[in-house]
Amino acid sequence: MAKRVRRSGDGRMAGFNVLLLTTVGRRSGQARTSPVGWFPAPDGSRLIVASANGAADNPAWYYNLAARPDAQVALGDHVEEVTAVQLHGDERTRAWELILAAAPRFGRYQAKTDREMPIIRLTPRTGGEREPA
Repeated sequence: MAKRVRRSGDGRMAGFNVLLLTTVGRRSGQARTSPVGWFPAPDGSRLIVASANGAADNPAWYYNLAARPDAQVALGDHVEEVTAVQLHGDERTRAWELILAAAPRFGRYQAKTDREMPIIRLTPRTGGEREPA
């Protein structure tokens, strides 16, 4: 799937924005890259949802970010170092409303599971932009 995102060039799949999220495996210590849908936040950061299409458990990348919140995102040729923060309370509620307005399918994902799907804000780290390898 990551190869398909890279080939698409425009960073869109299945009707919404997609980035390549590279985390460090919490057990393996190895870099792991996953395509993830993202949504623009009012403050300029990016929001991602650990939806796993409504599966009973969170995706592996979520646990990697929880253990090591520094990650990397690639959008086309633009690569950026980011820090991940999970949203809670009113901040999560406002973000969820933005996400549902942009992609109503996430409401169906939430209906399929008993867990509250985590919403993560990805904020660029200062000086974190670089050219792709």
